Amino acid sequence: MKNLLILFLFALILLGCKSPEARLPESVQSGSFLKESAERNRKLNEKERQRIQQIIKDNPEKNYIASESGFWYYYNTKIDNDTLKPKFGDLIDFQFNVLDLDGNMIYPTKSKSYVMDKQELFTGLREGLKLMKPEESITFIFPSQKAFGYYGDDDKIGTNVPLICEVTLNTIKQEND
Repeated sequence: MKNLLILFLFALILLGCKSPEARLPESVQSGSFLKESAERNRKLNEKERQRIQQIIKDNPEKNYIASESGFWYYYNTKIDNDTLKPKFGDLIDFQFNVLDLDGNMIYPTKSKSYVMDKQELFTGLREGLKLMKPEESITFIFPSQKAFGYYGDDDKIGTNVPLICEVTLNTIKQEND
Protein backbone atom coordinates (compact mmCIF):
# COMPACT_ATOMS: atom_id res chain seq x y z
CA MET A 1 0.00 0.00 0.00
CA LYS A 2 2.84 2.32 0.87
CA ASN A 3 4.44 1.71 -2.51
CA LEU A 4 1.18 2.42 -4.25
CA LEU A 5 0.81 5.72 -2.39
CA ILE A 6 4.40 6.73 -3.25
CA LEU A 7 3.80 5.80 -6.89
CA PHE A 8 0.56 7.84 -6.91
CA LEU A 9 2.28 10.91 -5.37
CA PHE A 10 5.17 10.59 -7.86
CA ALA A 11 2.71 10.47 -10.78
CA LEU A 12 0.89 13.49 -9.39
CA ILE A 13 4.14 15.47 -9.12
CA LEU A 14 5.07 14.60 -12.73
CA LEU A 15 1.68 15.63 -14.03
CA GLY A 16 1.73 18.83 -11.92
CA CYS A 17 5.02 19.98 -13.48
CA LYS A 18 3.64 20.00 -16.96
CA SER A 19 4.16 23.36 -18.70
CA PRO A 20 0.99 25.33 -19.49
CA GLU A 21 -0.39 25.04 -22.98
CA ALA A 22 -1.74 27.97 -24.94
CA ARG A 23 -5.47 27.88 -25.34
CA LEU A 24 -7.19 28.60 -28.60
CA PRO A 25 -9.55 31.57 -28.58
CA GLU A 26 -13.16 30.69 -27.99
CA SER A 27 -14.42 32.89 -30.81
CA VAL A 28 -12.58 33.50 -34.02
CA GLN A 29 -12.91 36.90 -35.71
CA SER A 30 -13.87 36.51 -39.33
CA GLY A 31 -13.20 40.12 -40.31
CA SER A 32 -16.84 40.53 -41.25
CA PHE A 33 -17.12 43.83 -39.35
CA LEU A 34 -14.25 45.32 -41.35
CA LYS A 35 -15.69 44.02 -44.60
CA GLU A 36 -19.11 45.47 -43.79
CA SER A 37 -17.57 48.79 -42.78
CA ALA A 38 -15.53 48.98 -45.99
CA GLU A 39 -18.62 48.19 -48.06
CA ARG A 40 -20.65 50.81 -46.21
CA ASN A 41 -17.90 53.40 -46.89
CA ARG A 42 -17.76 52.47 -50.58
CA LYS A 43 -21.51 53.01 -50.88
CA LEU A 44 -21.32 56.32 -49.02
CA ASN A 45 -18.45 57.55 -51.21
CA GLU A 46 -20.27 56.52 -54.38
CA LYS A 47 -23.45 58.29 -53.26
CA GLU A 48 -21.49 61.48 -52.47
CA ARG A 49 -19.62 61.26 -55.76
CA GLN A 50 -22.88 60.95 -57.72
CA ARG A 51 -24.32 63.95 -55.88
CA ILE A 52 -21.21 66.04 -56.59
CA GLN A 53 -21.20 64.97 -60.25
CA GLN A 54 -24.83 66.09 -60.49
CA ILE A 55 -23.91 69.53 -59.10
CA ILE A 56 -21.11 69.78 -61.67
CA LYS A 57 -23.47 68.70 -64.47
CA ASP A 58 -26.11 71.23 -63.35
CA ASN A 59 -23.56 74.08 -63.53
CA PRO A 60 -21.90 73.77 -66.97
CA GLU A 61 -20.94 77.47 -66.94
CA LYS A 62 -18.41 76.72 -64.20
CA ASN A 63 -15.19 75.05 -65.30
CA TYR A 64 -14.79 72.41 -62.57
CA ILE A 65 -11.37 70.82 -62.15
CA ALA A 66 -10.86 67.45 -60.44
CA SER A 67 -7.89 67.63 -58.10
CA GLU A 68 -5.41 64.81 -57.61
CA SER A 69 -6.40 64.85 -53.95
CA GLY A 70 -10.01 63.81 -54.54
CA PHE A 71 -12.00 67.04 -54.54
CA TRP A 72 -13.33 69.40 -57.22
CA TYR A 73 -12.93 73.15 -57.64
CA TYR A 74 -13.42 76.08 -59.98
CA TYR A 75 -11.91 79.56 -60.08
CA ASN A 76 -14.02 82.58 -59.20
CA THR A 77 -10.95 84.78 -59.67
CA LYS A 78 -7.83 83.38 -61.31
CA ILE A 79 -4.43 85.11 -61.22
CA ASP A 80 -2.22 84.05 -64.13
CA ASN A 81 0.85 86.24 -63.71
CA ASP A 82 1.88 85.29 -60.14
CA THR A 83 3.59 81.98 -59.39
CA LEU A 84 3.74 82.23 -55.60
CA LYS A 85 1.81 79.46 -53.84
CA PRO A 86 1.87 78.61 -50.13
CA LYS A 87 4.45 76.12 -48.92
CA PHE A 88 5.18 74.45 -45.59
CA GLY A 89 5.61 77.07 -42.86
CA ASP A 90 4.29 80.06 -44.82
CA LEU A 91 1.85 82.33 -43.01
CA ILE A 92 -1.26 82.90 -45.07
CA ASP A 93 -4.33 85.04 -44.56
CA PHE A 94 -7.54 83.90 -46.22
CA GLN A 95 -11.29 84.23 -46.06
CA PHE A 96 -13.72 81.36 -46.44
CA ASN A 97 -17.27 80.27 -45.89
CA VAL A 98 -18.73 76.78 -45.63
CA LEU A 99 -21.94 75.53 -47.26
CA ASP A 100 -23.61 72.14 -47.59
CA LEU A 101 -24.24 70.65 -51.05
CA ASP A 102 -27.67 72.27 -51.16
CA GLY A 103 -26.06 75.70 -50.82
CA ASN A 104 -27.19 76.25 -47.23
CA MET A 105 -24.75 78.35 -45.23
CA ILE A 106 -23.11 76.42 -42.39
CA TYR A 107 -20.43 78.97 -41.47
CA PRO A 108 -20.55 82.50 -42.89
CA THR A 109 -17.45 84.17 -44.29
CA LYS A 110 -14.65 84.59 -41.79
CA SER A 111 -11.00 85.55 -42.01
CA LYS A 112 -8.25 83.27 -40.79
CA SER A 113 -4.48 83.31 -40.48
CA TYR A 114 -2.87 79.93 -40.87
CA VAL A 115 0.69 78.59 -40.88
CA MET A 116 0.78 76.02 -43.71
CA ASP A 117 0.91 72.45 -42.43
CA LYS A 118 1.84 73.55 -38.90
CA GLN A 119 -1.66 74.20 -37.62
CA GLU A 120 -4.82 72.15 -37.71
CA LEU A 121 -7.16 72.57 -40.65
CA PHE A 122 -9.34 69.97 -42.30
CA THR A 123 -7.59 67.98 -45.04
CA GLY A 124 -9.41 69.25 -48.11
CA LEU A 125 -9.03 72.92 -47.24
CA ARG A 126 -5.35 72.48 -46.39
CA GLU A 127 -4.73 70.78 -49.77
CA GLY A 128 -6.89 73.33 -51.60
CA LEU A 129 -4.97 76.30 -50.19
CA LYS A 130 -1.77 74.87 -51.66
CA LEU A 131 -3.29 75.32 -55.15
CA MET A 132 -3.98 79.01 -54.66
CA LYS A 133 -2.09 82.22 -55.42
CA PRO A 134 -2.58 85.55 -53.60
CA GLU A 135 -5.84 87.32 -54.50
CA GLU A 136 -7.32 84.18 -56.09
CA SER A 137 -10.79 83.02 -55.18
CA ILE A 138 -11.78 79.37 -55.60
CA THR A 139 -14.90 77.38 -54.80
CA PHE A 140 -14.12 73.85 -53.62
CA ILE A 141 -16.41 70.85 -53.31
CA PHE A 142 -15.06 68.42 -50.73
CA PRO A 143 -16.43 64.89 -50.23
CA SER A 144 -16.92 64.09 -46.56
CA GLN A 145 -13.63 62.18 -46.23
CA LYS A 146 -11.77 65.36 -47.32
CA ALA A 147 -13.90 67.50 -44.98
CA PHE A 148 -14.65 66.40 -41.42
CA GLY A 149 -15.42 62.74 -42.18
CA TYR A 150 -17.11 60.45 -39.75
CA TYR A 151 -16.68 62.70 -36.70
CA GLY A 152 -17.94 66.04 -38.02
CA ASP A 153 -16.66 69.21 -36.36
CA ASP A 154 -18.48 68.76 -33.03
CA ASP A 155 -20.52 71.88 -33.80
CA LYS A 156 -22.56 72.50 -36.96
CA ILE A 157 -21.14 69.86 -39.33
CA GLY A 158 -22.43 66.36 -38.74
CA THR A 159 -21.22 62.91 -39.68
CA ASN A 160 -20.16 62.30 -43.30
CA VAL A 161 -21.18 65.71 -44.67
CA PRO A 162 -19.67 66.83 -48.00
CA LEU A 163 -18.96 70.57 -48.12
CA ILE A 164 -18.67 73.50 -50.47
CA CYS A 165 -16.09 76.11 -49.44
CA GLU A 166 -15.64 79.47 -51.11
CA VAL A 167 -12.06 80.59 -50.36
CA THR A 168 -10.14 83.78 -51.12
CA LEU A 169 -6.40 83.78 -50.45
CA ASN A 170 -5.42 87.31 -49.42
CA THR A 171 -1.70 87.14 -48.65
CA ILE A 172 1.22 84.77 -48.34
CA LYS A 173 4.11 85.65 -46.04
CA GLN A 174 6.91 83.22 -46.79
CA GLU A 175 8.53 81.52 -43.80
CA ASN A 176 11.98 83.01 -44.44
CA ASP A 177 10.67 86.62 -44.73
